[in-house]
Amino acid sequence: MAVKIRLQRHGKKGAPFYHIVIADARAARDGKFIEKLGTYNPMTNPATIELDVDRACKWLKNGAQPTDTARAILSYKGALLKRHLQIGVEKGAITQETADKRFEAWVTEKQNKIAAKKNACMEAERNERKSRLAKEAEINAAKAEAIAKKREEAAKAAEEAAKAEAEAAAANAEETPASEETPAAE
Repeated sequence: MAVKIRLQRHGKKGAPFYHIVIADARAARDGKFIEKLGTYNPMTNPATIELDVDRACKWLKNGAQPTDTARAILSYKGALLKRHLQIGVEKGAITQETADKRFEAWVTEKQNKIAAKKNACMEAERNERKSRLAKEAEINAAKAEAIAKKREEAAKAAEEAAKAEAEAAAANAEETPASEETPAAE
C-alpha cells in the first residue's frame, strides 16, 4: 500500500482550511485517511501551521511520500530537517544530543523569523492605516475650507444684495417724494 502525506481540504468556498493527513494514495482527496498530523490555514499572514513533527518524522521513516505542498509544509516546520538529523544519528555520524541541539537552534531561528514577519506585517498595516487617516483628514480639511469659503461668499453676496436693496429703496424713496411734489406744484 502506497502511503502519502497530503492535504485534505476543509472550509467553505473561498476560505480554504486543510488537514495534513496520512492517507492511502488510492483514497479520495477528502476521503478516508490513516492519521491526522496537523492543520494548515493559508488565509492568515503568515500561514498558520500546526504539525506533530515527531509523528511526521516517524511516517517519513516508514516510507510515506509527501506531496509537493505537504513537502513544503514539512520543510517549513522542520520535519524534513529532523528526519535528516535522525538518519545521521542512526548512521553514527552525530550523537542524539548534537542532533537535538541543532534542531532546537533551527526551530528558535525559524520562530524569530516568523515573529519578525508578523511584526513587519502589523507595522505595515499600522502605517497604512495612519496614512489613510492623514489623507482623510486632509480631504476633510479641504472640504471644510471649501464650505467655509462658500458660506463666506454667500454672506458677502447677501450683504451686497441687502446694500443694493437698501440703496434701491433709498433711491426709490428720494424719487417718489420728488415725483409727488411735482404734481402738487402744478
